[in-house]
Amino acid sequence: GMVGIVTGGASGLGLATVKRLVQQGARAVIVDLPHSSGEAMARELGAPCTFAPTDVTSETQVQAALALAMEKFGRVDIAVNCAGVAVACKTFNFKKGEAHSLEAFQKVIQVNLIGTFNVIRLASGEMGKNVPDEGGHRGIIINTASVAAFEGQAYLRPPSC
Repeated sequence: GMVGIVTGGASGLGLATVKRLVQQGARAVIVDLPHSSGEAMARELGAPCTFAPTDVTSETQVQAALALAMEKFGRVDIAVNCAGVAVACKTFNFKKGEAHSLEAFQKVIQVNLIGTFNVIRLASGEMGKNVPDEGGHRGIIINTASVAAFEGQAYLRPPSC
């Protein structure tokens, strides 16, 4: 009966999380970019699921996703942060004689760090309105990360690197 929002919920780990929540009897909001397959996935999963087209770096869009959860399901108990981007470039490419793009690095920080914090701060505000359970808990926030944090990704470079 819990309600969860899952960022990056239209694919990969995020989609697997949404599916597990729904299988376990929860309701879920797929929070992902407008051009993702979020709408199709929500339709496929049926009534316990909905899609909120959202850029996690936008305060107003995350607020709208939470408002949708409240409107459709009446509460938010779980926030799972799976949204993330990766740019695996060399810090300096000596063959090309150029440095890693600062804009690309800033995008990674915006989505993976600031976007995650944005969801945490806004979701915790909604969860704080919940009546505490017998253990005094009002909700849970789960942040995920990629195995790329521990294993180099040298061969996954986009063509621009």
